Amino acid sequence: MNEAPIGIFDSGVGGLSVLREIRSALPNESIHYVADSANAPWGDKPLGFVRRRGLEIAEFLVGQGVKAIVIGSNTGTAGSAEALRAALTIPVVGIEPGIKPAAAATSSGIVGAIVPAAMGGSDRMASLLDRFGKNVKVINQPVPGLVEHVEAADLDSPELRRKVEGYIRPLLDAGADTIVLGSTHYIFLKPVISDLAGPGVTLVDTGAAVARQLGRVLNERNLAADGISCSTEHFWTSGDPSTSERVISVLLGRAVRVDKLPAS
Repeated sequence: MNEAPIGIFDSGVGGLSVLREIRSALPNESIHYVADSANAPWGDKPLGFVRRRGLEIAEFLVGQGVKAIVIGSNTGTAGSAEALRAALTIPVVGIEPGIKPAAAATSSGIVGAIVPAAMGGSDRMASLLDRFGKNVKVINQPVPGLVEHVEAADLDSPELRRKVEGYIRPLLDAGADTIVLGSTHYIFLKPVISDLAGPGVTLVDTGAAVARQLGRVLNERNLAADGISCSTEHFWTSGDPSTSERVISVLLGRAVRVDKLPAS
């Protein structure tokens, strides 16, 4: 099992930001990635839908022989992590908004959080706020439309910049000096968000923490790759493979091949 791949899935391409962190921290690991692009974004879907898709995609990845699954989506974690852990025998690693590190980082005591609607209203988000947000003011800011820009590999168009400015301006005006990037998609927008927010604002994401947690889990279970074999990557999409190939290649900065995900 040590040379078996890691499975990662997301509603689309946001989880590639997690893949980059895993590739950096664990270069010997092979990766199978599934983008549910036909159904992106998940942030405006009922959690029941997200749970079902998570289970279906995880079943596919298990069939491909993965040794662990990473849910490369905050909404996907909120909607499907518990169900996956109950259904699977392999480890499942999720991701959640960085309320804890943001609360520790803020000087003003005001934290902005840009989050998908489903994540913002989830029990998991409420739990994070209850545990780590008691001593700070956390302002949740829905940001409809941003995922669609990332899904199209649009990371810096005038239209995108106008949207980002409109979403973060109220947070800055309220005194936020720290902004939580509550979707793995938004991590690809870090440069434009940072540019518009200014140097005094800290942006928080948890992709590197997920990679570290995955490494710990693999080591604890003696599943870490030993590096004898070359690591590989395989990509699938529920959307159009040619579109996904173009977008994923842009976001990763290298050419990739994407196959069509078999219908569930």
